[in-house]
Amino acid sequence: MSSLEDNTIAVRVRVYGRVQGVWYRGWTEQQANKLGLFGWVRNRIDGSVEALICGKEIDVHALIELCKQGPANAAVEKIETEPAQGIAPRRFEVKPTV
Repeated sequence: MSSLEDNTIAVRVRVYGRVQGVWYRGWTEQQANKLGLFGWVRNRIDGSVEALICGKEIDVHALIELCKQGPANAAVEKIETEPAQGIAPRRFEVKPTV
């Protein structure tokens, strides 16, 4: 774990719709790794998916745009985003449901 550096941003994302049981978390991890991002993704007990996305601003926004569609079997209804701060992992990981 490390603190965010000056040239990075962090955004917390919440995705609603048919986003559990459709490989949304694994797909998000793949997309984040392709973009060189770090953070995490997890299911929420309310049926949504939550992610912390950290990295270069252009890449963070690229992943947020991708999340609006999601993997093939997902049906995204809405996305909420908010700035995040603090400590983030040095890689992108799938976390347990909360």
